[in-house]
Amino acid sequence: MPISFEIPEPIQQQKQMVNFVAESTMRTVSRQLDENEHELPNEFIQTMWPIMRDQQAATLKKQLEKAGNGGDDQDKKKSNGKPRTTYLRLTEMVEELSWGDVGIYLCIPSPQLAGSAIEAVGTPEQKERFLRRFAEGDKPVWGAMAMTEPGAGSDTSAIQTTAVLDEETNEWILNGEKIFCTSGQLALEESNGLVIVWATVDRSAGRAGMKPFVVEANTPGVSVTKSEIKHGIRASNTSSIVFDNARIPYDNILGSPEVKQKGSAGFKGAMATFDASRPLVAASALGVGRAALGFVKEKLAEAGIEIPYNLPYHKLTAIQRDVLEMEAQLKAARLLTLRAIAMLDRGQHNSLEASMCKVKAGKSVTVVTQKAVEILGQMGYSREWLVEKWMRDGKINDIYEGTGQINLLIVARRILNYSSKDLR
Repeated sequence: MPISFEIPEPIQQQKQMVNFVAESTMRTVSRQLDENEHELPNEFIQTMWPIMRDQQAATLKKQLEKAGNGGDDQDKKKSNGKPRTTYLRLTEMVEELSWGDVGIYLCIPSPQLAGSAIEAVGTPEQKERFLRRFAEGDKPVWGAMAMTEPGAGSDTSAIQTTAVLDEETNEWILNGEKIFCTSGQLALEESNGLVIVWATVDRSAGRAGMKPFVVEANTPGVSVTKSEIKHGIRASNTSSIVFDNARIPYDNILGSPEVKQKGSAGFKGAMATFDASRPLVAASALGVGRAALGFVKEKLAEAGIEIPYNLPYHKLTAIQRDVLEMEAQLKAARLLTLRAIAMLDRGQHNSLEASMCKVKAGKSVTVVTQKAVEILGQMGYSREWLVEKWMRDGKINDIYEGTGQINLLIVARRILNYSSKDLR
């Protein structure tokens, strides 16, 4: 049976609409917001909020109907007799918005990683209670996730933030500090949002003692202490958050509070959020890489340099070979991303594929954007064009949502069937 790589027509139409938004409301303010970090793209936010709100409302309705029917496994694979394309549709939108400006894209009001964690391990009641706020109202609402700490980055078992149960009040008391939290300030101070906070209920248990907690905006004892000044994606908000005896309701823990030395189902379930988010980061990288490559080809064409696709490699100039290699890198990353996304839409476990596409896209966008600056010379390095910005924006895709090195470890462990103790 032949394999088709054609994107369905409805998704292509959506992509054209998103491209219009990206070009008309993102590219036009891209340089301004890069130069004035922490200035919110308010016009873009107001444009996107009704779209994201209505999309979340439809998604929540389907989830609640599915829960009421006891959950249908086939619903994970098909919708009305057709293969489900939920993640494919989202991937194409993320790529197009990142083509416009990845920093501005990250400002979109939505559940973001908080929603992914809630959907992965939250109860039906928690999903309705916490995600309802993203499906209603006229004011934008953001969600965020707080995991990284000053002393705990890729090694999540080193997390020091604690959650202690006060049995008298039946509340969790959180203490600790989180850093590099995307949209943290927007979620806690600018809206009625929430942050998923990773804390340990038993340090001696390592990763098994880690649990995700829902911390809502305006919770006493929670304060945003810093907004990062960044190398790239400068339009986005990245914050440090301190928890000082912050009390949250008992029911705000996702999954069971029980610590299981073996299995650690709650931790593994929440980690599954990255199986969905890493392909989206890869798609974002593809958007940035595509922007840089398209601009290079445009400027080369203006200089009378065409890129032939019917000549052998040894007959091409150095620049022509570079451009073809840039295209090949992005296409390889795109195919890996589509594979990971297709598995998500079919309800298949895709941890290996998610890490593979994240690694490839992160490396590809780094190489492609750097080469774009080199090819365009002084003007590529100049702030008159956006190429140098795309190079700065692109690098983060090789760092967040698990660094390239960590994801390579994950790939090796999955292929060799090794545990984290066996292969470090």
